[in-house]
Amino acid sequence: MLLKCQPGDVMSQPATILRTGRKFDQVLQGAREVFMADGFEGASVDDIARTAGVSKATLYNYFPDKRLLFIEVATIECDRMASQTLTLIGDSAPPREVLTIAANQIVPFILSDFCQQVFRMCVAEQERFPQLAAAFYASGPQVGHSRLVEYMQCAVARGELRIADLGMAADQFIELCKAKLWMPAMLGIQTEFTPQEIRNVIDNAVETFLARYGV
Repeated sequence: MLLKCQPGDVMSQPATILRTGRKFDQVLQGAREVFMADGFEGASVDDIARTAGVSKATLYNYFPDKRLLFIEVATIECDRMASQTLTLIGDSAPPREVLTIAANQIVPFILSDFCQQVFRMCVAEQERFPQLAAAFYASGPQVGHSRLVEYMQCAVARGELRIADLGMAADQFIELCKAKLWMPAMLGIQTEFTPQEIRNVIDNAVETFLARYGV
């Protein structure tokens, strides 16, 4: 079932995305701006095409389904964050250094407007649009979780960490990075966070994790 578009925005069934052509990046940037401003349901194809500076025919040529366009935007943003984190984490670095680097990526990302918007959309559209949540999880949280598990496994082998359940430990560290700030942000209770507030969460996440699993 296709999700609602504005009148006249008839899109075909999901097909392969055309990722070639000089206007592909232009379409993605325009879509990102509109999705972040209006949400998935509120974003019209007319607005996306206008913001991207392309015709609707060009937009349809790249993305025949609005769902495909949204998934592509969300996936690219998550991949960017995950790739940035992966390049900063070395398997041989000590746990405190690696965990601090990871937390410095995780905390700002989960507090970002993009992450919060996508998370809210995943929840709101879960029944009608389960592919969105699956794509977001696979390209973001799951990648970060897997990388943490890989690192922790190496640290355990070196005798720097003592962990029986690596998957659980990675989940716990990610949850520690959400402490105090995530829920107020998601509920709109607090929308701005000082560097000190963020630093406090990061430091406590690392210290708490090492107190439990450090050697």
